[in-house]
Amino acid sequence: MRPEVFQYIQQNTELHRFLRIHPSWYRKLSRDPSMLSQMEKEAKVFYGKTFPQRMDRLQNNMSMAMMLLEMMKNFKPN
Repeated sequence: MRPEVFQYIQQNTELHRFLRIHPSWYRKLSRDPSMLSQMEKEAKVFYGKTFPQRMDRLQNNMSMAMMLLEMMKNFKPN
């Protein structure tokens, strides 16, 4: 792997961790360093950082909060 590619990966801890979890990317990046952007995209999907995944997580949190508010509203102390 080219030193500048490896240095870039080492500077980004999530990319470095992703590379350690998915060692097939060592070979891919050694053969074609331009695949770095593809690896970054896959790492974002892996870590749940894409926009649709973040929106889904936000929606789940909002529904949980609404459910808790509804439970608090219906709670009647004895």
